[in-house]
Amino acid sequence: MNKTLSLKQEIAYAAGMIGWSTMTNIIIVMLPFFYLPPSNSGLPTLVPQLVFFGAFNILSIIAASGRLVDALFDPFIASRSDGSENPNGRRMPFMKWAILPSIIFCGLVFNPIEKVESLHNAWWLTISLCLFFISVTTYIIPYNALLAEVTNTPQQKVKLSSYQQVGFVIGIIFSACTNNFADLVQQNFAIADRSEAVQIAIWGLCILSGLMMLLPIFSIKEKDFSVAKPTHVPLWPAIKNTFKNSNFKYYLISDFAFYTALSIISSGLLFFCTVLLGLPESEGGKFMAAMVMASLLFYPLITFGSAKIGKKPLVLLGFGILCLIFVTIYFLGKLPFGPYTQIYLLVLSASFPLAALGILPNAILAEIAQKDTIETGENHEGMFFAVKYLFVKLGQTLGIAIFAMLTIYGKDPGNDFGLRLNGIVGFGLCLLALLFFSRFKEEK
Repeated sequence: MNKTLSLKQEIAYAAGMIGWSTMTNIIIVMLPFFYLPPSNSGLPTLVPQLVFFGAFNILSIIAASGRLVDALFDPFIASRSDGSENPNGRRMPFMKWAILPSIIFCGLVFNPIEKVESLHNAWWLTISLCLFFISVTTYIIPYNALLAEVTNTPQQKVKLSSYQQVGFVIGIIFSACTNNFADLVQQNFAIADRSEAVQIAIWGLCILSGLMMLLPIFSIKEKDFSVAKPTHVPLWPAIKNTFKNSNFKYYLISDFAFYTALSIISSGLLFFCTVLLGLPESEGGKFMAAMVMASLLFYPLITFGSAKIGKKPLVLLGFGILCLIFVTIYFLGKLPFGPYTQIYLLVLSASFPLAALGILPNAILAEIAQKDTIETGENHEGMFFAVKYLFVKLGQTLGIAIFAMLTIYGKDPGNDFGLRLNGIVGFGLCLLALLFFSRFKEEK
């Protein structure tokens, strides 16, 4: 049996998640708000609100095209990583070279050519977004494949996945606080231009993210912990092999629906706060932080409960609660409570699903991949995680695209029906996730 990670190394591994989670969530949280802001934000609109086929606006098409390029690149990088014979390991060398391009292209996404509404900005955004996704994928796929390789038991997988999820939600907090950091920039550096302050805040977060992504590389010597051998199954057969696993298919569909719904919430949070509830945009980060801190309280319960009753019941409960939360979004601002009470009820209710659906799916997938390795004799854990993150990214893209599309039907105070429709769509997605995961067969 290979060596076990120390606590310090587990924390260093989770720090990598903080880095890439911060950058990917900046895209989700800030992209619609920065390029198609509500009328009361103080930011200029940067891309035209052109509508194609009566439903797709230009921002939704740009987001989808960026993720489509990324989606095609995912299996390629997984195949290269799974088959790598680098003496330093199959995963770390890819991760190391992906960090600097990720920082640069994430920052450039929010540095448009012109500070006015322009099609030039749309082309700039499309190119920089594609390059960012390609860069960060080169880190994410090998990083996640390591989870299955550096843990030896289901308990270790849940534990490391828990630390990983803490890193993910810290990244969500950082990204949600972008406007708060922009406030600090304006206060301390006498910058009057709000757009410039937001850009400086994002560059700072990108650099911090890069430093976090370096920690696993410096702290973990891959060859000491992973004894996995390179696999040379060709790319397309390796992808098809993952879909032969029926459990994986149910897992994949429910995970896709969940990340689409989560992306809708993340893209809409600043709009829900400022437009539906009339609260300052800087409050969004506080609400996200409250949700994450509350979710941490559930981590011991999730770890204990998954060992006692299994992972599946907790995942299904998480999807059920999310269904109710999305129904509530439709009525935000119309409930018989003050705006702060409404938003805190919402985010605190979301804390259990955030914990359960953050910790358990990666641990479940690591078990699926490990079981498949035992049955087939081929170490293609990277391909399982590549296919998963291909669908995660497609879900995140669909979430941003749905949110951007629905802004056509109203995104401003007094004209907010498009924002409320997100609640109905999210409910349908979470119900779909619940129904498909109910067919998942958990190993006892």
